[in-house]
Amino acid sequence: MFSHDTHVRVRYGETDQMGYLYYGNYAQYFEVGRVELIRSLGLSYKEMEAEYGIMMPVMSLQMRFVRPALYDELLTIRTTLRQLPESTITFHCEIFNEKKKLVNGGSVKLCFVDMKSGRTVPPPQYLIDKLRPYFTN
Repeated sequence: MFSHDTHVRVRYGETDQMGYLYYGNYAQYFEVGRVELIRSLGLSYKEMEAEYGIMMPVMSLQMRFVRPALYDELLTIRTTLRQLPESTITFHCEIFNEKKKLVNGGSVKLCFVDMKSGRTVPPPQYLIDKLRPYFTN
C-alpha cells in the first residue's frame, strides 16, 4: 500500500453561499491528491503524457460527504493506492479538516491510454517499478 498526504486551503471562490466548499470542487481536490501522489514518486502527469505518450482518463468517481469543509480551512488530502495497478488504477481519497475529522472520502478509477492509438494499454512499467517496493512484503 502506498499513501501520500498533501494540503490545500479552501479558497473563497470555491465555497457556496453557506461558506462550505462547493460539492463539485471535491473532484478537483481528489485530482490534486492523485497528481501529488504521482509526483512524490518522482513522476508527473505531464511527463507521462509528453515523454511516454500515456494519459489516464477517469473511468469512475465515487465519493461520500461526511461533513462540510469551510472557507479558509486547511485540508489534508490523503491519497492511497491499495494495490498495484493492473489494467486500471484506483486512487482512494480521504479529505480531513484541521481537526483531523473526515470531511469526504471516495475513490477514482482510471485507465491507461496510448495517446497515439487512443487504445487502453497496461500500466507503464516505469510506474510499476516505482510502486512495487511499497507492495512487496
